[in-house]
Amino acid sequence: MSARAQPAPSATTVTAAAEQQWNEAALAQPVAATAWRLWAYREAAVVLGCSQRRMLAECSTRPDVEVLVRAAGGGAVLVGPWMLGLSALLPAAHPLAACGPVPSYRWLGECLAQSLQQVGVAATTLSPDALRARRGERPALALDWACFGGLSPWELLVGERKIAGLAQVRRRQGVLLVAGVLLQPPPWTLLCDRLGRPRDEARLLALASTSCAQERSDVEPAPLAATLIQALANAVQTALRAASPLDPDR
Repeated sequence: MSARAQPAPSATTVTAAAEQQWNEAALAQPVAATAWRLWAYREAAVVLGCSQRRMLAECSTRPDVEVLVRAAGGGAVLVGPWMLGLSALLPAAHPLAACGPVPSYRWLGECLAQSLQQVGVAATTLSPDALRARRGERPALALDWACFGGLSPWELLVGERKIAGLAQVRRRQGVLLVAGVLLQPPPWTLLCDRLGRPRDEARLLALASTSCAQERSDVEPAPLAATLIQALANAVQTALRAASPLDPDR
């Protein structure tokens, strides 16, 4: 395997199972305050969306690559050292959560785009209108089973290629938004082999996606992580101030 990006100092190095355990524990009780974690992955694993449980029966026998199901929706994600993960936890009544599922993605997508732009990667968010226009202009490839083979509102592109995916879990206790940013090109054949998909789909996934390393060779995970943490904090505070403006007479 080729050299991979080193974990960002502000990211916690975990297995995919440990990340999912943190996510579940975070929503097991009412969320009292915003919180987030950045994740670096110790090893490869396949994380299926909550509606993809049936795909477990189609997996090939390969015990060195774990396959698990997350509570959030979306397509299958191949996590590993080539990805920076994010879990962002919000109280249910927080203005960034209470606005609804699709609008909740917007602020997170914009934080990610801002952070990537600051390290020299020209990422942009995909608005719902732009997504509808895109779907009307070109036929969709049959890759929606994979997170990076499909597109959803406010996910991130560089040009025509996806660099970051989003998903969420909404419960009475709170809202969990998750994201994955590609630092380097993943081994897409590993994902296809593990899920019993045709190997030609690995080539199509490589064409549909991009990574920080492919866009700019000098991007380091640590500055990206630091920039993202600051962007998240700023977005949360800005939303709270907008929702509760100060009385000018006080």
